[in-house]
Amino acid sequence: MRYHALAADYDGTLAHHGLIDDQTWGSLRQLRESGRKLIMVTGRELDELLGLLPHPEMFDRIVAENGAVLYGPATKSIRLLAPKPPPEFAEELLRRGVDRVAVGRVIVAAWEPHQDTILHVIHDMALELQVIFNKGAVMVLPTGVNKATGLECALKDLGLSPHNVVAVGDAENDHALITKAELGVAVDNALPALKRHADVLTPADHGAGVAQLIDRLLANDLADASPPRHRVLLGRSAGMEITVDPYEANIMVCGTSGSGKSTLTTALMERLADDGYQSVILDPEGDYTSLDFAVVLGNPHRAPLVEEVIDLLRDSTRNAVVNMLGVAVEHRPEYFARLLPALGELRTRTGRPHWLVVDEAHHLLPAAWDPAAELTFRPHGTLYVTVHPGSVAEPVLSTINAMLVIGDHPDKTVKEFCKVVGVKKPPHVPTEKLPPGLALYWEVKTNKTFILETQPGRSERVRHSRKYVEGHLGTHSFFFRGPDKKLNLRAHNLMLFVLLADGVDDDTWTFHLRNGEYSKWLRTDVKDGDLADATAKIEHDASLTPHASRELIRQEIQKRYTLPADEPSGMIED
Repeated sequence: MRYHALAADYDGTLAHHGLIDDQTWGSLRQLRESGRKLIMVTGRELDELLGLLPHPEMFDRIVAENGAVLYGPATKSIRLLAPKPPPEFAEELLRRGVDRVAVGRVIVAAWEPHQDTILHVIHDMALELQVIFNKGAVMVLPTGVNKATGLECALKDLGLSPHNVVAVGDAENDHALITKAELGVAVDNALPALKRHADVLTPADHGAGVAQLIDRLLANDLADASPPRHRVLLGRSAGMEITVDPYEANIMVCGTSGSGKSTLTTALMERLADDGYQSVILDPEGDYTSLDFAVVLGNPHRAPLVEEVIDLLRDSTRNAVVNMLGVAVEHRPEYFARLLPALGELRTRTGRPHWLVVDEAHHLLPAAWDPAAELTFRPHGTLYVTVHPGSVAEPVLSTINAMLVIGDHPDKTVKEFCKVVGVKKPPHVPTEKLPPGLALYWEVKTNKTFILETQPGRSERVRHSRKYVEGHLGTHSFFFRGPDKKLNLRAHNLMLFVLLADGVDDDTWTFHLRNGEYSKWLRTDVKDGDLADATAKIEHDASLTPHASRELIRQEIQKRYTLPADEPSGMIED
């Protein structure tokens, strides 16, 4: 379910001539019975409003005074969301001839044509107040307070995100409300300016229009009204922006080791986070521990508890990275199987997290995976990252509606995917390696392909020492064995690699150098294509002495990584 709540204005939307009719009450009751939340967002003062409502308990929250007051009908709790203007302000309005001044808990309101006098009083008293218009009413509130800010507070109380809300209104002060919601709706009697701003218009006016909206929500969750303003940029092709629906997209990112899959994924998640979509990244290899928009749970020594992950995600503004380095490789699918149902339950109840990212999907969801117990996560808003799509479970591949392929042999990657899911006519795609910054984008349903210039993030992902420098790469370690395999020196991170490189004899160093083993390790296990390319050039330079090649490779590593100042002792494994 995409939309878990309806936020509705009162006057001119739910109500006609100040009252909600029986038909509209019936539709609101149906909405509540569907499990969705109902929020009223109105400019009226709370006490006045409660005097008009026979069933205030129908609403999970009421935002009154145009975003300044939050009321919980079940508990009758009242919370002021902004400070009240000084009493002298209303007194000065009356003194200057403004009639019908109403003073609420926070709001001070009057009527046109007194707006100029009100603005002069605000200026003369040097008050940080704003004026909001509403069909002849002139509402004065603290700066920054509006229906959108009030809705945010109500949603936080309910554990919901604006991206899971439909909002409906009719007047000037509803602009902020319908913009804040994932889908903004205007009833037929709405002002023309609001109609131009809305995503959807109802054929009927007032409460009848709201009832029509509720009917569509209950029928198909408004699947036929996907708002284009929320589409997320993937990249550009021939000057055209290629975007995806953040709800419907179910993407697989494929590429050879070191091709930049994590960087591409990070940039996309960064844009989603900027737009307020919540994500959780399952990170088996510690590739996402430095994201500035997410909280990292777990470390190389301890996996996070399922409860820790869910507790963090209760706040719709927080994203999570689940670092699984503390879980043995053979136990990671089992850990994932415990976490997935809990994430699925949270998403069923709240619509969040909006995105699930599964890195190393071929390990967590291998071809032999049985989805009978674990496939509780809806196949939307998911992204799988893998080297080999053919090694991922077929039930997962069958949900993919788009692929992003980078690096070597994009044709082979697509054919591998098609073979598993039974696509008889794979699209025609390039056979040569895609240069850095380009990706093949394939819309599986339409069979359309594009070569994208990928959209980079705000900055390149910074590689920290947690994994590659100081961590433990396990089976991805480098072994100095020498030409006769007399040695068995294990470098399970870059720091040890640099240390051991200085200590091994020249024959051992040169043996691995001439076989291209350093660049291969850096590409496939450290997953740094740029460093691997630079190292390969050094490996192919026959004029270099062993000492010179050691020093050049050390310098290339230090350009990209911050090595600890003090080298460790007692960490060499033989």
